[in-house]
Amino acid sequence: MKKGKVFLVGAGPGDVRLITVKGLEAIKQAEVILYDRLANPKLLEFAPADCELIYCGKLPNRHILRQGNINELLVEKALEGKRVVRLKGGDPGVFGRVGEEAASLAEYQIPFEIVPGISSGIAAPLYAGIPVTHREYAESFAVVTAHDKSKEGKPVLDWEGLARGVDTIAFYMGVGNLPFICENLITYGKPSSTPVILIQWGTFARQKTLLGTLADISEKVIEAKFSNPSIILVGDVIALREKINWFEKMPLYGRQILLARTSEAPSELAKELMDQGADVIEFPKWKRTSLPVELEKVTSYEKILFTSPESVNEFFTAVLEDGIDIRKIRADFFGASVKSIKALNNRGFIAAHADELGEPGTMLIVGDDSILKKEFDSDSADIMVTSKKELDYQFLPLFKRMLDEADVNTMVFPSSASVEPFMRALGEGDLNADELFKGLQIVSMGKQTEAAVVEAGLSSNGTPAQATQEALVEYLAARCPVEEV
Repeated sequence: MKKGKVFLVGAGPGDVRLITVKGLEAIKQAEVILYDRLANPKLLEFAPADCELIYCGKLPNRHILRQGNINELLVEKALEGKRVVRLKGGDPGVFGRVGEEAASLAEYQIPFEIVPGISSGIAAPLYAGIPVTHREYAESFAVVTAHDKSKEGKPVLDWEGLARGVDTIAFYMGVGNLPFICENLITYGKPSSTPVILIQWGTFARQKTLLGTLADISEKVIEAKFSNPSIILVGDVIALREKINWFEKMPLYGRQILLARTSEAPSELAKELMDQGADVIEFPKWKRTSLPVELEKVTSYEKILFTSPESVNEFFTAVLEDGIDIRKIRADFFGASVKSIKALNNRGFIAAHADELGEPGTMLIVGDDSILKKEFDSDSADIMVTSKKELDYQFLPLFKRMLDEADVNTMVFPSSASVEPFMRALGEGDLNADELFKGLQIVSMGKQTEAAVVEAGLSSNGTPAQATQEALVEYLAARCPVEEV
């Protein structure tokens, strides 16, 4: 039997856009993905629809899979001939135990590749406005694990070497041992006035920072109730933060947005919100299954209405597979949305909006089962169901975990068509709507969307001046996340 191949991939520190090109390519071709807690679950949306997702990260006080079990599982899946991705937060070679996993694969002569990732110890400080080296402040840099249990739960380190020989030190996951860290650095030569900064959830919009010195940071952490995952950075280079702190000045920094969506792929709106500094959780995650279609009469219609961009692609794929000459289709094309029209334009067809249909004539309506059942059931037209769209239940645990770890403060409904599927998916996913919406600022894109939100029994806290991405960003940037709640 042919052996598979394993890719040991660094997912980066959290911001999904920091994944490497090679890492993303591995995800897109994976048949199995084993992923950790600190790998952003949004990256899994780039995996094929039939990819098996296995959570093997560690939650506080609870082990999902021990390292030995993970090694065995990698070997098992690869021996089944699968293309396997082991997705780890940050860089797999920095406290990621990639050496142990690679050694297990090598023992069974399973081919593998190690794909580096951006390490949290460098990325989190940069998102806080701090380069770890600088000609005037720091010529050396060290990364240190600070939760080692070598001796009474305390890290056993060369404290004198760190204190006297390293300008900037990044401690990983060390909040619980912070007093011990500060005490040793001072004892072995670091001035008690040395700046210290804690960066929690670095590179996310929920990133928080806490600044102090070796003398007082431990007390500040207790008062602020700071916890992991955090990078502890020690060194004079922290002084640069005052001048070059860029990320926390983004228009939507601090916005943690829950975005209703109707398509399977991440939306352009989500990308724009993230580009402006927000965290975005899109729900629900849909999966689409293509259905066989009858095309015998397709050349006889005067008008064809496409209900979605996906229906355009599914229709023309079916036409090509059936060997039908597109020139024989004489119908005028219409789209139910701007995106549908754009999808037709991209294929070289001029299309009008559904509002311009006029008299039906002989008409075919093309779309997926959910849209056609609810919006386009017509006695005067034939219906072609090209696909079935349903909730992707594999992503429900991921969605719940993202909600648990985030502090969502904003809900955005981008269209009236997004409201009912969102509410229905909450019910199917056994999610409590009242609990979910409690304290959220609910924003509707347009008055028609706002009417659908109110009809669904929710409160709308406002709408942008226009139903555009730019207007939404401007609207959110002008209001603090909880101002209108």
